[in-house]
Amino acid sequence: MSEAALPSGGVIGIVGGGQLGRMSAMAAARLGFRTNILTDDEGGPAAQVATATTLGAHDDPAALRRFAEAVDVVTFEFENVSADGLELLASLRPVRPSGAVLRTSQDRLAEKAFLEGAGVPVAPYRAVHDRAELDTAADALGFPFVLKTTRLGYDGKGQRLLRDAGELDAAFDALAPHPLVAEGFVDFDCELSVMVARGLDGTVRCFDPVRNIHRHHILDLTLAPAPVGEAACDEAVALATRVAESLDLVGLMGVEFFLDRKGRLLVNEIAPRPHNSGHWTMDACPVDQFEMHVRAVTGLPLPPAIRHSDAVMRNLVGPEDMALWPQILATPGLLPHLYGKAEARPGRKMGHVNRLFPKGGLPGAFGVRDALGVLARADE
Repeated sequence: MSEAALPSGGVIGIVGGGQLGRMSAMAAARLGFRTNILTDDEGGPAAQVATATTLGAHDDPAALRRFAEAVDVVTFEFENVSADGLELLASLRPVRPSGAVLRTSQDRLAEKAFLEGAGVPVAPYRAVHDRAELDTAADALGFPFVLKTTRLGYDGKGQRLLRDAGELDAAFDALAPHPLVAEGFVDFDCELSVMVARGLDGTVRCFDPVRNIHRHHILDLTLAPAPVGEAACDEAVALATRVAESLDLVGLMGVEFFLDRKGRLLVNEIAPRPHNSGHWTMDACPVDQFEMHVRAVTGLPLPPAIRHSDAVMRNLVGPEDMALWPQILATPGLLPHLYGKAEARPGRKMGHVNRLFPKGGLPGAFGVRDALGVLARADE
């Protein structure tokens, strides 16, 4: 297939059947594309709205070949897919972002080495292959520090905050597989992220930086734009652009930052796909993150990533938040998005709600709480 844009009616193959695939498929349909979802869950969020579904595992060569025969271009909606599987797909169809980008983001050590090589600041870290290296890392980083798995960690899973030497043995034994990565503790003021898209022609578009607030290690609230200084926002956009260009990204990527108390930005991690912290764009921007991703992977032009409104995004997590669904629907100004998941388990993201404000009118904490109404947290 040439580097020309995918024509209307073409089929985008999405590896993964979750909510990001669902919302990507809906954006693809608006642009006249069809979608085929590779998933082992025929009733999952993405399969409910896609044109077609290929049932199978993302590491099954036979399923991957059947999938490739049915699509024109391939993308993915979560990072924990098989990089070897993507390489097989890449021998048959264009894969965007590439398997090389995925391999970098899947391994925290590879990710940090790449970021350092690109001149992007990260927190101090050490590789931990064995118990002796954990002692060396503790001496180098000092307490407290964070010990993480290099793979498969998300929403706070696969990591421990270590406060003294007495916790080293238990943490090393509990976290697997090895190697691990030890990261210096960052005394940060807040967490920021930028959604950056890069097209086939090298065009880069960045949505405005946002502030992210977590609850029980799960993203709870996103404020758009980030209520921080202009200099920090400009630097975040510049660093996100550098990461995208250094990776030769084609597609969309979330770049997460710590802003420390000295005003320094450190990249925490990258996610080459649509991202939870970009959901505010669905109602506050003419072209949201999902359409931007679809445009990038199909070779369409990338319009400016502008917003017409300020916004707050709140995740709907587990049975507690879903119990509020009738009140959410009855509350003017709350813009709900459900993911089609059958069971509201504790800690499971079931949907999100956006609340818009006039551009430049994002309120402070009390104003946000008041505007969210029934979704305001008791501890805010």
